[in-house]
Amino acid sequence: MPELALPAPAFARTVRGRTGPGLLLAHGAGGGVEANYGPLLDRLAAEHRVVGVDYPGTGDTPRSTRPLLLDDLADQLVSAATAEGLDTFAVLGYSLGTAVAVRAAVRHPERVTALVLTAPVARPSARLRLHAELWRDLHASGAHVELARFLVPLALGASALEALSEDEIDAVVRETARTLPPGSADHADLVTRIDVREDLARVSVPTLVLSTTEDLLVSPDLHRATAAAIPAAEFAELPTGHLPFAENPDVWLDRITEFLNRRGATG
Repeated sequence: MPELALPAPAFARTVRGRTGPGLLLAHGAGGGVEANYGPLLDRLAAEHRVVGVDYPGTGDTPRSTRPLLLDDLADQLVSAATAEGLDTFAVLGYSLGTAVAVRAAVRHPERVTALVLTAPVARPSARLRLHAELWRDLHASGAHVELARFLVPLALGASALEALSEDEIDAVVRETARTLPPGSADHADLVTRIDVREDLARVSVPTLVLSTTEDLLVSPDLHRATAAAIPAAEFAELPTGHLPFAENPDVWLDRITEFLNRRGATG
C-alpha cells in the first residue's frame, strides 16, 4: 500500500520531551491533550518525545465549519508528529481517541509501531449512541449545567462518585460545565458516527487494550469487543470509571509504560 500524503498541520499541538521514541496522544470527546493526559505528560516525556493535537473546538484549535471526520483527525495527528521530526511512533488513544489511533495505524502503517487503547470503542452501542446524541444536543442548546449533571455520574466510577460529598459533587458539576470545550457537540456527534470495526483486523502492531472496569459511558463490553477483533491484542483492566486520569493516573501510567517498554515500541 503506497504511503498516504499528509495534510499540512492545522491543529494546535502539545509537544513534550526532547529525546526518546515517539509517542502520539489522541484525546477523547469533549477533552483535550491537557485535560485527558495532563497528569501523565511530564512522566511520559521523561522517556518519550510526546506529541498530541487538540481536535477542532478544543484547546487552541478553532471549531470546524463541517462535521468532523475520523480520517482528518488521524491524519492531522500523524502530520503533527512528522512536523516535529518523528518518522515512527506509538499511539496512545483514549475513548474517542482510540478510534483515531486505530485509523492512524491503518492509514499510516509504515509509521505506527504500537497502540495503547484505553476505554476503546470501535462502534457505539445503541446505549452509547443515545448518550452521545443527548450530549451533542444539550451542548448545542447551551444547557451546559444540565449536560454536566448528565455526564458526571456516567464518567466517574461509582466508587469515586460515592466518595464525594454533595458539595464536592456540585463543584465537579460546575467545573465540568465551565470547562466544556466549544467543540464538545461536534466531538459527540462524531462518536455517534464512528465505525472502525473493519480496521481492527488490519492492525498489525503490538496493541494493549485497557478496560476501565467501572465505566458507565463506554462500557467494558465495548473494550472487550475491540480487543477480540485486533490480532494478538493484549487486554488488561483498570479499576476506574471513564476518567482514569482523574481517578487513578498512576496505575494508568504504569500499565502504559510497562507495555511500551516490554514490547520495545520505539520510534
